[in-house]
Order: sequence, then C-alpha cells, then structure tokens
Amino acid sequence: MKQSGSTWSDRFESSLNPAIAQFNASILFDIELLPYDIQGSIAHAQMLAKTGIISETEAETLVQGLQQILAEYQQGEFQPGVEEEDVHFAVEHRLTEIVGDVGKKLHTARSRNDQVGTDIRLYLREKISHIRNHLRDYQQALLELAENNLETLIPGYTHLQRAQPISLAHHLLAYWEMAQRDWERLGDVAKRTNISPLGCGALAGTTFPIDRNYTAQELGFERIYRNSLDGVSDRDFAIEFLNAASLIMVHLSRFSEEIILWASQEFNFVTLKDSCATGSSIMPQKKNPDIPELIRGKTGRVCGSLQGMLMLMKGLPLAYNKDLQEDKEGLFDAVKTTGACLEAMTILLTEGLEFRKQRLSEAVTEDFSNATDVADYLVTKGVPFREAYNLVGKVVRTCLEKSKLLKDLTLEEWQQIHPAFEQDIYHAITPKQVVSARNSEGGTGFEQVKIAIENAKLLMNQ
Repeated sequence: MKQSGSTWSDRFESSLNPAIAQFNASILFDIELLPYDIQGSIAHAQMLAKTGIISETEAETLVQGLQQILAEYQQGEFQPGVEEEDVHFAVEHRLTEIVGDVGKKLHTARSRNDQVGTDIRLYLREKISHIRNHLRDYQQALLELAENNLETLIPGYTHLQRAQPISLAHHLLAYWEMAQRDWERLGDVAKRTNISPLGCGALAGTTFPIDRNYTAQELGFERIYRNSLDGVSDRDFAIEFLNAASLIMVHLSRFSEEIILWASQEFNFVTLKDSCATGSSIMPQKKNPDIPELIRGKTGRVCGSLQGMLMLMKGLPLAYNKDLQEDKEGLFDAVKTTGACLEAMTILLTEGLEFRKQRLSEAVTEDFSNATDVADYLVTKGVPFREAYNLVGKVVRTCLEKSKLLKDLTLEEWQQIHPAFEQDIYHAITPKQVVSARNSEGGTGFEQVKIAIENAKLLMNQ
C-alpha cells in the first residue's frame, strides 16, 4: 500500500523505492528555505482569507501554526528527515499535525512550483542585501588604507614587469572601483529578483479568485510575474546573481594573487600579521598567506556554480521540471562563500597585513620605471615623442651595460645623449615627481588620488 503521509495522490498505489526516495528528496538542503517558506505561506493564508476562499478564523489558525513551526525550527526542535521529501511538504505535514485538517487548506490555489520560486526569491533578496553590506565594509577598509597611503609609492606593473611607479592609494582604489561595480551590479540583480511568482500555480494560474498583488505587497515584492509559465520556470535572477558573485570572487582573487606575491620574500612588500596567517607543519620559519590563497581557491567554486546553473537551464522546456531541484545547492554555497570571502578579506586588510614602506620606497628607485618620464621630459623641450622614445631606449640599454640606473648618469652623459637635457632632469625622474606629474583625470597623481578618495566617500554615503 501507499506510504502514509505521502505527498502524492491516490493515483499511486505503492511507495517509492527507499533508494529512489533518498535520491528524489531535497529536504537535506532546501530546509534552509524554511523561514522564507513560512513567510510566503503566511502571506498566502492571509490572501486566501481576504478573497473569501477560506475564513478569517481558518487563516488565523494557519498563521499561528506556521509561526509555531518557525519557532520550533529556530530552537532546533523541528528537524524533518528524508521521508518528508522537501521543505514545503515538511511544513505542511507539521502544520496539519499542529492545527488538524485546516492545515490541509493552506495549499489551496498554490503549487510547489510557484511556492519554491517565491521562497528562493525571498531568500536571495535578503542575501543580496547582506552581501552588499559586506562589500561596503570591504570598500571602507580599502578606502581607509588608501587615505593612509596617499604618498606611499609602489611599483606599478604591466605583464608583471616593472612599468611605472604609482601611489599605493591609487592601486588600492582600483579594487575599490571594482567593488563599487559589484555593489551596483547586485542592486540591479535585486530588482529582477524582487518579482513575485506566487499565484502562478503549477504553470497556468488557478481557478480560484486569488489576489496576487496582495501577496506581492505583503512580501515586499515590487511587482508580479506577468506570465505564469515564466513565473514558475524563470531562474534568470539566480544566474545573474551567480554571475555577479563570480565577478566579486574574481576581483577578490586578483587582489589575493597580488597579496600573495607581495608577501613573498622576492617582493617583500607586506608583512602578514599572526592573526591572519598560519605556519608550516614541518618548516618552522614559514608564515603562509592562507586567507588570500583560500579566497583564490574558493573562486573556482563560485564560478563553477554559475556554470552549473547555466547548464541546468540550457535545455529545459517550459515550465517547471524536476531538474530545477538542482538550482539550490550551488546557489546556497555561492551565497555563503562570497559573503565569507568578503568578510575574510576585510579582516585581512584591517588587521592582518602591514605595508613595508621602506621596502616600497627602495623598490621604486631600483629600476627603469622612470624611463617614460625621460621621454616626456624631452617632449617638453620640443623633441618629437617617437624620437625621444628611441633615444631613451638606447640610454636604458647603455645603462644596463654599465650597471647604472638613469639617476646615476652625470649631466655630461645626459647632454651627450641630447643637448636638451638640463639639471632639472634629476628632479623630473625622482619617483615622487614621476607619480605627482601624472595628474590627468583618473591618474595616479596625488591630487587626482585625493579627488578619487573624496568621490568614493560621496558614493558610499549616498
């Protein structure tokens, strides 16, 4: 005979094979949606009473029972197993135990298809808000570091080769800008997440006189899905979130890679503090950059969840298909991983590393990253840029042969290269002047970086 308490109608004469029941169940992971399932169910019950589908008394009984289930869950007393199949049936089953047969009325004019769609949107809407808060904390940490290192110089790289010296603040603000795009992008995703599918039914709506706009308003949705087929099968919002989360992680991973390099003995630009580093089990001298390494590694998980969701959706016909049960684990993991990585990076920046300013100062004086400024100097003296460029290239080659830097050349040697060189060439190629002179809008010049910091503060305060 059919299993007692089964989700299915009397069309089924026997219960599922135990292994298939285990395979089919989602309760072990979709239990995370329980608070949101309760929230949506309360709004649905109140709507059923408002439209006269059930009585006010019945609605009050349902709401009280649902609130009791939420309390039991929060206290660790409600822990449904695989036999309940999913969170929706688990709640309905427990509700019927609490309030009796009136609990069976809750599912009137509703399908698990629009129910799960509602739950996921409520869940993700809240989590997007939390991640945006984490982004703001991360941006604040970057901004404070930038303010404290406005005139700290660091080698700038292209192709991982020394290119031109820049302000460390300018370098940090590049990551602030990435995070700002991430924050704005999540805001856009939130708009398309905040649409209610509740009332779409299984795929075609319902025969009952429901009020979809009422439940949408009660749940804080901006509007309802205009098409019931689209409402129950749309997961674009989840894909968009995973894309946004993947970009956040890629940005964090790029920064992590730089911090790992900076902490190496070869660069020695930063010191890792004990609170944010670990040692080796065999090499006592080691201090490992675990936080940025983990962030770099976890980036693959989040990007993988995006790819998984895209592949999940690519061949699905309308409307709901059981494949969509697979939309949750990757999404839940990406939410937790992204938030945790943002929090960890923020802690690392605020209390886990220290820039070695003396080493950075030395680093910007031990290369030819001021060569472009020599060419620019000649241009200000009337020499065409391409001619100046070629001249300086020859100078660098000569210096390399003589184991000299540009600052080591005598004025006589400069003037042998070109008579336009004068004593002021030495000032023009000092690292601080090289940075200060790049005062074009958005550049690394100190005045421009000050403006960038103020603009960042304004954006964060809006």
